[in-house]
Amino acid sequence: MVFKRRDRRAIWQIVLDFFYPRGGWTRAFEYVKHRVRRLPDTPQKISRGIWAGVFICFTPLFGLHFVFGAIIARLLRGNIFAALMATFFGNPLTFPPIGYLSISLGSWMLGLPPGGNDRLGQKFANASYDLWNNIIAIFTPDRIRWHGLRVFYDDVFFPYLVGGIIPGLITATLAYYLSVPVISAYQTRRKKALLAKLDQLKKKASPSDQSSN
Repeated sequence: MVFKRRDRRAIWQIVLDFFYPRGGWTRAFEYVKHRVRRLPDTPQKISRGIWAGVFICFTPLFGLHFVFGAIIARLLRGNIFAALMATFFGNPLTFPPIGYLSISLGSWMLGLPPGGNDRLGQKFANASYDLWNNIIAIFTPDRIRWHGLRVFYDDVFFPYLVGGIIPGLITATLAYYLSVPVISAYQTRRKKALLAKLDQLKKKASPSDQSSN
């Protein structure tokens, strides 16, 4: 295959690269910023895509952020690729504070007792165990279990979903209004640089044209 990696990474390397890219998060951020700024679209459409990508990071739809980010960008008539790149706003460094804030705010909005963030790891583990057990139970005599999934939905997923709306809207809107002037200035500067380079090429070509005449 043309695009197949020559050096196949081990599973531990894939996990390590997810939590800390080889070039570091600073380099990863610079790469995303560079790719977004060079998109061939208007600053407003690119920024609407960024809005969609940042907003979806405040939802507990892990594994589906790309899909729903693209859907929201399409509904907003934003740049879909910008939305996909902006989902990198959600990463192992930002998810813990996003999750803590969203669950705490959601629990307060829903009138749930405080402490929804307690034993999150255990709740994730119990829900994962129930999910896997229920898949196996389809093909075996094992009993289907819902307790871990129900606790996870009540204490984590639904409060996270509700509580992430307000900080998601605020952060995504800030990202939009910051992105528009930055992308606009970059595109203007890049266009001027290209025109200057084109003008230099014309000046270099003009003497040869005159001598040939």
